[in-house]
Amino acid sequence: MIEVILVGGVIISLTWAVVGSHVKPKPQQPRSNRPKPAKPETRKRQQAGQTRARQKIAPRPVQSELTGRVYVIDGDTIVIRGAKIRLAGIDAPEIDEPYGQKAKWAMVRMCKGHVVTARLNGETSFDRYVATCFLPDGRDLAAEMVRDGHAVDLPYFSGGKYRHLEPPGAKRRLVRYTFTNQRRA
Repeated sequence: MIEVILVGGVIISLTWAVVGSHVKPKPQQPRSNRPKPAKPETRKRQQAGQTRARQKIAPRPVQSELTGRVYVIDGDTIVIRGAKIRLAGIDAPEIDEPYGQKAKWAMVRMCKGHVVTARLNGETSFDRYVATCFLPDGRDLAAEMVRDGHAVDLPYFSGGKYRHLEPPGAKRRLVRYTFTNQRRA
């Protein structure tokens, strides 16, 4: 019995040695820092501008209304109690664009020392909730920004709610390709 096991072990080891010698080991490629090519469905999402970073949204507030002091990001984005909020229906220049700093500081002057109420409409825009925001005296922040010439109406989203408030020449001065020109109504 022991002889059979020994003979079987010798045969297996010889077979392994013969077969194993013909199989070449796969050469290891050095690791690179280059990203792997994206899967086809990922490419489609990226082309549509829907990357995972843009899908990440802060936890949804339980209330449909937020009230609190405001931190101003730019002419159409504020933060109330940690929630980023985009003013519904308007477009203001970004900080690094012409008139962007003026728009931000106009919003700061308007909100300074006030408690602002934001009525969330259930939509999101990138990592921000979309809301109509009001000062304690009932004035609409978006309407005030458009009236002062620091933002323009987005009829695609507002239904033209703020168009009559735009001063002459504001659209020509503030319009940029990224948002307003794509959604003309």
